[in-house]
Amino acid sequence: MTLDNFLVGLLVDPVDYGELLYVESNDLLYNARRRVAYPVRDGIAVLLADEARSVDDDEHEALVHDPSGRPTGSR
Repeated sequence: MTLDNFLVGLLVDPVDYGELLYVESNDLLYNARRRVAYPVRDGIAVLLADEARSVDDDEHEALVHDPSGRPTGSR
């Protein structure tokens, strides 16, 4: 289930308050600055620092170049 477009425009990282990348194909929100990914479960963004996972270099490259990715926090 995808996130609502309005909600995507509002979301920011809970740690550094910066923009995230919503990668719809992977159901996650990604902070490329901190290299952490937050899950999206059943259309709900789980933006808890304890739920974030680290991303290695290969996954980072795949996420930032994923065609389904779009920035958040633009509203």
